[in-house]
Amino acid sequence: MNFDAGNIAVGKDIRDLLGMRSRSALLLVACFTVTYSISAAYGTSGVKSWWPLAVAVLVGSAAAFSIVLTDGDPMPLHQSILLSATGLVACGAVFMVLPVPVHNPAQLWPFGMCTVVFTFMCVRGRTGYAWLGVILLIVSSVAWATVTGQGPLYGFAESFANVGPVLMSTVFALTIRPRAKTIFALRQASTDRIAAGAATSAVIEERDAQLDRLNILARPLLERIASGVPMDSTEKLACELLEAQLRDSLRAPGFQKNHVIDAVHATRNRGVEVVLLDDHGMDGAAPAVRDRIHASIVRELTAITRGKVTIRILPPRRTAMATMLVDTEDVRRIEFDHNGMQLLRQGDQRELGASSMSVDPTTDSAVYPE
Repeated sequence: MNFDAGNIAVGKDIRDLLGMRSRSALLLVACFTVTYSISAAYGTSGVKSWWPLAVAVLVGSAAAFSIVLTDGDPMPLHQSILLSATGLVACGAVFMVLPVPVHNPAQLWPFGMCTVVFTFMCVRGRTGYAWLGVILLIVSSVAWATVTGQGPLYGFAESFANVGPVLMSTVFALTIRPRAKTIFALRQASTDRIAAGAATSAVIEERDAQLDRLNILARPLLERIASGVPMDSTEKLACELLEAQLRDSLRAPGFQKNHVIDAVHATRNRGVEVVLLDDHGMDGAAPAVRDRIHASIVRELTAITRGKVTIRILPPRRTAMATMLVDTEDVRRIEFDHNGMQLLRQGDQRELGASSMSVDPTTDSAVYPE
């Protein structure tokens, strides 16, 4: 037997549609608790002991809060089984101390309290277990009436009236809950469509920006080449520098900041070979860390007049975030940790890494290891 009604997609909850996650819902449950506490206090006439009434109120209140606060749709199975016993436990506790016959019909208040719980169990997708709870409630009422000599029909009549609300909530579960799946699907489709539109717009904007940039950088030289007039050495150098800059924009996006681009261009213009590589280890870095590394690279490039420089952003989860290998008369390897702090390693290629010191790029102060 399938005890679930209209299961909703994973990650979705009928409470979102009905406002059961709101503070107002919690306030209503609190009012529910207060109401039945007053009912219990009002129905103490002829009662042998008050503590079973308190137990019944606590059981009903705990069940109500559980329905509102529990995640998942439908409700978890083990919790549904426990809630189906609400009527049996609460009514059983009250029946133990009620006078026979009851002094006031209001003393049968546990029927209404438990019916509310079963009604919202249907809303939460556990219709079968809600009806199990109704059956247990009726059985407990019939048993009480029979044992106390009031007759089973009396117990059945008093409890059967509570079937109506559960029947209505069952109709809700069988008709409205399947619509909830459609609503969630439409909402998700709308969200996906908006996200896809935003992504497409971002791609188009980026493409347009790249085309504008390419137009500004490359068009003059392309027109110069198309003219057919032989190019002098200065123009050939400009072509080489532009080719390297465009290559950097594809191969090293992590270095595409204006001051870094200008520093690299100026260094290449001095005859230094500069290679930029980006393995995306800095993609998730904080802006302050990026700025610190970029500032250090610009400062180092400014002082280099010959040789070769290879600057690389390392892959994620490496000890260092970026490295800078300066090959002039000697070899220097500069590493940047994940805070953007600079670590210098000096020596020739065989001794590389033999000595090191850390440098704070904000103060240019060196700290040698002990």
